[in-house]
Amino acid sequence: MKENIEKIKNEINSFSEAEYPKFVNLHIHSKYSDGNAEFEDIIRQARDFGFRKISICDHNTVEGHKNYHDQILMTGVEFDCWCGYVFMHLLAYGIDVDNPVLNKFMAKTKRGTDTDIFRIFARRNVRKLIEAIHQAGGIAVLAHPACCWALDLDKFVQKLITMGLDGIEVYYPYQRHRKFFRFHTSEQVREIADRYNLVKTGGTDCHIRNIL
Repeated sequence: MKENIEKIKNEINSFSEAEYPKFVNLHIHSKYSDGNAEFEDIIRQARDFGFRKISICDHNTVEGHKNYHDQILMTGVEFDCWCGYVFMHLLAYGIDVDNPVLNKFMAKTKRGTDTDIFRIFARRNVRKLIEAIHQAGGIAVLAHPACCWALDLDKFVQKLITMGLDGIEVYYPYQRHRKFFRFHTSEQVREIADRYNLVKTGGTDCHIRNIL
């Protein structure tokens, strides 16, 4: 598992900032959660547009990845969870989607993948979740951190690092509602990533039919 984790880190680290999001997009949603595009169609679009790599990170489910595989596609999922008083989203990349330990954290109903109000009450232990992600051979990444409710983002990230956090989503556009609910700046996020040598990821958080 450690070898696969290092492989995923190295692959993501090989992507340049300039490649996001036109050629690399590691945060896309499909109809398996609250997106509007078919999983297979997202893959087709990515190939047609000449993407280097994409990841479809549906909320609390990997059912799409169990049904579709492609070299352009990195396995991924976005978990809703709480860390103390902070509601957060945790991305997992490069995971074995059949891992039984990680599958215990997946949604049990469709509402757990596409209903905001239902998802916000999800109770997942972050430490155990990160441990499960690592057991599944993947890495754990804090999603859209500028929107974290944490009063001190630096201290919050430090706390997650003690639990095994591997990366942070740096290249993120903060569009739609997230544009209005930002508590920190993109510059702060980048500085934190550099300070703690975290893997830098990025994506558009696309929920619409067309990924470009």
